[in-house]
Formats: sequence, C-alpha cells, structure tokens
Amino acid sequence: MNPMQYISRVVDLTHPEKNTIYNMSHEEAVEIVRSGDTGKIRGIDGQFALISVEGRSIHMARSIGRPIRYFIAKLKDGPCLVVGERIDDIYDHLKSEGLDDQFHPSYTRMAPAHYITKIELLGCPDPNPEYERFFTPERNSLQGTDREQIGTLYMEALYREIRKWLQVKATSGPIGVSFSAGIDSGSVFLMTYHALRELGESPSRLKAFTLSIDGGGEDLVQARRFLEALGLELFLEPIELEASMLDWRKTIRVVEDYKPLDIQAATMNLALLEGIRSRYPGWRYLLDGDGGDENLKDYPIEENPELTIRSVLNNLMLYHEGWGVDRMKHSLTYSGGLSRGYMRTYTPADTLGFETFSPYTLPNVIEIAEGIPFIEMTDWDHEKLYNLKGELVRNGVRSVTGMEMPVFPKRRFQHGALSGKAFSAHFPENEVAYRQEFRRIYE
Repeated sequence: MNPMQYISRVVDLTHPEKNTIYNMSHEEAVEIVRSGDTGKIRGIDGQFALISVEGRSIHMARSIGRPIRYFIAKLKDGPCLVVGERIDDIYDHLKSEGLDDQFHPSYTRMAPAHYITKIELLGCPDPNPEYERFFTPERNSLQGTDREQIGTLYMEALYREIRKWLQVKATSGPIGVSFSAGIDSGSVFLMTYHALRELGESPSRLKAFTLSIDGGGEDLVQARRFLEALGLELFLEPIELEASMLDWRKTIRVVEDYKPLDIQAATMNLALLEGIRSRYPGWRYLLDGDGGDENLKDYPIEENPELTIRSVLNNLMLYHEGWGVDRMKHSLTYSGGLSRGYMRTYTPADTLGFETFSPYTLPNVIEIAEGIPFIEMTDWDHEKLYNLKGELVRNGVRSVTGMEMPVFPKRRFQHGALSGKAFSAHFPENEVAYRQEFRRIYE
C-alpha cells in the first residue's frame, strides 16, 4: 500500500428501525441520499435519519424528529467517522476502542435538519462538512388572507400525518398525548381522536396525560376545562408528582444540552414520562404538540434581544433551523432552532423506551405553515401575530373534525405544571449554571 494512501472507516451507531418512512424501504431511502438528489430526498415521506457511505464520501440527511451526531477520530491508517444519535453513544464507542483520549463534547457535530451533510474522509486535516438544502418550502405561497381556508389547509396537513402514523406505526396498543390543553397539544389530541374514529378504531386507545406538580399548576385546570367543553373529560389522566422529582441536572445529562428554556421544558417532560412509565411499564406510543409554536412563529419576540418581528417574518424557518448553516452564528457542535431543541422531546422519551411522534415537525405540515402570508395577515404587528395561531388552528380543527376547540392564552410547558414560586425555587435563572453542569459530565 502506498504509505500516503489513507484508509477511511465509518461506524454507524444510529438505529434505522426508529425511522418512519411511508413510501419506500430504508434501503431505497439510503440510495436516494447517496445520490445527493435534493428533490428525491424531499420526496422521502416521513421522519428519518439516513446515512450513506460510498468510498470516502458520506452523506447524511435527517428530519427534525430524528437526530444525527458525528465525530472524526484519528487512527494510524486514517480517519474514522463515528455516527450516532447521542454524544454518549459516540463517547462510549471511543472508550471501547481506546480512543476516548481524543474526545471532547465540543468536537462532536450535529447534522442540521433539512440538509444533506456531506463529508469527505480524506485524512488530516479534518474536512469541513458541506451542506445542501433538500427542503425549501416556499414562503407566502398561499394566496389571500382567508383565515378559514388557511386554517383548514394547515389542519388537514396535520391530520394526514397523524392518520398515516396510526395506520403504519401505532397500529395497536394504547396511545398517549402529552397534554397541556394548549393550542398545539389540544389540536393534536383532537385530530388523533378524530382519526381513530374515522379509521374505525376505538378511541379508548387514547389518553391525555397532564402533568401536575405538588397539586399545582394551571395546565391541569386548563386540561379539565378543555375536555369538559367537548364532553371528552373521560380521556384525561393526570400525572401528579412531587417537586422532588424535578431534577434539571439529570435532565442535562439526558438531553446533552444546556439551553435554559429547553432544559426547563425537558425537565418537565422527563418527569411526566417517568410518571407514565411508572404507572404503565409497557406503554409505547406518545404524541405531542412540539413544533406548533415554531410553525406559526408564536414565541414572545420581546424576550429575545436578538430578534425583531422583521427578522422572524423575513427568514425562512428561523425558529426551526436558527440563523442558517451559512451564518456566523451557526454552531457545528449543535444545529440551530428546533433542529437542535427537539432533543428536549426526543431524548427523554427515547431514554425511557417510548416512541414519540410530533406531527407538527413533519415537512408536509411545515410547508403549509411557511406558505402562510404572515406579513400580509399581521402588518408587522406583534399582537396580531400571536393571536393568529389560535384563530387558524381553531378554524382548521372545526373544519376537519366539526369540534369547537377551546383556545387559552399561551403558556410555556415548563410554567404550566407548577406555581411560579415553585418554578423559581427549582430552576436557576442564569444560563451559566446550566453550562457549568453540562461541562461536568465529561470532567
């Protein structure tokens, strides 16, 4: 062998069985990713994390709901690319190979959702990844400002995704919804209930799980009001826990991140799921409303000094992807927006053996949302933007299901399960505390 010829090696630690692809086999999807054809990759229907290897060329593609991380280790004969879902997966493999002395969490990389990530294993120095977008929804593509019509299109897209998931993935067994009775979880619950009935399935498969800490929080009160208004209160199942179960330090180790809002939400999510798992050891399928806020840009802009309403409405999928892979603010260690933040939902469920589904994160749903003419419908007005979501979703739910969905003021998941005073007592205010705890994992 020529002494200058490197041998590349790829270790794939991902789990293809966790993908949900409706219109082709896993092997066919991998071949499409290998081709690099962005149009065909967009045609892969479902949620997926896909890796193709052809010689030294590696292509990776993922949707929001399926993570991909990678790390390049140095071997004597050439580079070794280790691909996994978690930082810990990569670290554990390196330890098993005696390569953990090369490891640092900041050296791992996260493939961004909606892009092909291409790496050429050419040896030293490590190559930069190349990105090519495969999902580019057209902004403002929906004509007019008819709120009934737009809401119907949006909820029809959500309903189709839930119905497919029920027909292909969750074909039997109980189904739970992480339920705060907000706009997103409320619409997911009602669409799932409607889909079960339309498919001739028993709605008794369904439960709405609502977290309450120390008997407090507004979510449980709200959940009861929501379901009672529709005569569906029998589906509610409170998960009532003590505040001592909230452990943000443990959550950081599960989620492998340190962003305060994500860790706070994930801490509540982890507590809810631990409560469900304790009560139902064999429960498998869960749905949630994650992605709904991102789709309809429903975050308080005033709380983020980096944002203006113009930046939010003028940038494609800003809340889904961050500022973009070609921007100074893009981190290689983490991707941006919900592409990064979805670990708050995925990892607690995966760690506890649940299969979670967030239909709002699917490209077919995002595509409708990005087509909404937000500027024309809000005229750059913050309050009009915040009110738009409830109106569109309520209209769409009524059109698809015939039910009149109650709409309550927005509240973050982490603020709905316990009182404000108790929340402050359990979570640090400063991001520094979260960062320091994250660093301790690998000390």
